[in-house]
Amino acid sequence: MTKIRRRSFLKSIGAAAAASALPPYLHALSQAPLSATYTAPPILLNQLGYLPNHAKLATVLLAKFPNQTQPTTFRLRPENHAVIFEGKLSTPSLDAASGDTTAQADFSSITTPGLYQLEVAGTLSDTFAINLTVYAEALRLTMRGYYGQRCGCAVDLGNGYHHPACHLDGAFDPTSGRSGSVPNAGGWHDAGDYGRYIVNSGISTATLLWAWELYPDALRSLKLDIPESGGALPDFLAEIKWNLNWMLSLQDLTDGGMWHKQTSLHFCAFIMPQDDHLPSEIIGTGAAPYKSTCATADLAAVMAIAARCYQPFDPTFAARCLASSRLAWTWAREHPYVTFNNPPTVLTGNYGDTDCTDELLWASAELFRTTLEPQYEPALLESIKPLLPNLKITIPSWNNVASLGLWAYAFSPRHKLSPVVESIQQATQTAAAELIARTHTSGYGTTLSIADYHWGSNSNAGNQSLLLLVANRFEPNQAAVDAALSNLHYLVGRNCFGVSWVTQLGHRPFQHPHHRPSAADGIAAPWPGLLSGGPNAHGGDAVADALPKAPPMRMWLDDQRAYSMNEIAINWNAPLVFLLAAANSPRA
Repeated sequence: MTKIRRRSFLKSIGAAAAASALPPYLHALSQAPLSATYTAPPILLNQLGYLPNHAKLATVLLAKFPNQTQPTTFRLRPENHAVIFEGKLSTPSLDAASGDTTAQADFSSITTPGLYQLEVAGTLSDTFAINLTVYAEALRLTMRGYYGQRCGCAVDLGNGYHHPACHLDGAFDPTSGRSGSVPNAGGWHDAGDYGRYIVNSGISTATLLWAWELYPDALRSLKLDIPESGGALPDFLAEIKWNLNWMLSLQDLTDGGMWHKQTSLHFCAFIMPQDDHLPSEIIGTGAAPYKSTCATADLAAVMAIAARCYQPFDPTFAARCLASSRLAWTWAREHPYVTFNNPPTVLTGNYGDTDCTDELLWASAELFRTTLEPQYEPALLESIKPLLPNLKITIPSWNNVASLGLWAYAFSPRHKLSPVVESIQQATQTAAAELIARTHTSGYGTTLSIADYHWGSNSNAGNQSLLLLVANRFEPNQAAVDAALSNLHYLVGRNCFGVSWVTQLGHRPFQHPHHRPSAADGIAAPWPGLLSGGPNAHGGDAVADALPKAPPMRMWLDDQRAYSMNEIAINWNAPLVFLLAAANSPRA
């Protein structure tokens, strides 16, 4: 499930009328290309390459060889050199998600670093690498994408991707129960719009901090070239702190509760952030107590994690995070049922959630993991009890964070495994086994089921990889790591479009995200390091709804207007960064 999504400017005027109805300040947008189409090459693989000691598979589209005997073999050659390996293609099969008849080329036995090409019936693949650092730049690019999403400061990614400080003035909206102006304290623009939302910020930030805890060797020396580079904090933590400070600014320190979001009352046009002069308002529920349970519990969880991560580098900030977490946890326990829905005056992203029990579970688990104090464990076990004895692990999402809570408890320092922790670990292994099995039946090696191709399906692939990597931490399993990496291969080229769904990454990266700076900056290529939402079989905007129905993996269009298929979002980049951190770590 994904959030009840946004009413964009282009949707509000109607897609069919968009070209004629655009006002003068969007005339340049109407003249620029809004979409691109892709013809998949015959051989589909990770356009970056592969790690030496992990599985290496490519997909062969048999329909691309119609005028000859169906190929049954493949060859591997170093770039511009003689063949070094010959193998048999797998038995052809119909891939249900794409409708393609495919065969697999498995060259996992090749571990020698270098540049390579696959050859099938005289047709060569894209050039790709095999080496230990093949994903190093991808990690840097996707994490640096968060710097590009910063609000409230000047941003300069180089190569023309820059803007001055934006959204400098904030105010309390009447729905918050307060009035008056407030300073804008930063944070990341949530997606293709310029809003900031606590619950989506929560899972995004937590996922990144979990990556730091699990794969510090890949992240400690990561250079992001951000304004804070060279300071006391590693760049990775410095970038995250920019968002943590904004999250802290939305906590009501008189009682600990959290306002839900900070946005304008409606979305702005496709303009640069510094040109958006709509008031940036702190939005509440519209009625006492004005703060919301899910947002408050999310803050409690995230700040408990932050207290662990920042303690070695900035004990003062870590203490502030922990104090904020405790205060938020108390408020959320006292107000467990205050849900959020957009007040009538507010038309930005809703992020409404009618059940905050999973957020409360997560908050208790993270606080227990951080402090080991006795008051948090009973509350945690109280939340887990209804899930037993048939415990199921689901992939995390902004409105379903129960698995994060369960895993946090299982990762807590303990002298011995309790029955509850054993149940969590076993349920995780069961879920992982199902995902691993899917990679063997998918023509493109992905863990996605047919039902997973909905809004933000590419984040499903990332979060399913996160689950697999957590399962590997509980019990080392090469197959789980290879399945997680197989989703990376899917996201960066091994899919039915032959496209990389990360801007400026790979041979054929997509070009037209639903992302205001990419549309309004006058540069042909989009801002770098951003993950497309991906195929969505259910539509949700005028452009997507006009697509002819096709198998679910094919329900995607590289079109700036198709926000239900091609928007970017901070919670979609986060599991990709997590996956890339694992891929760059010997501890994966």
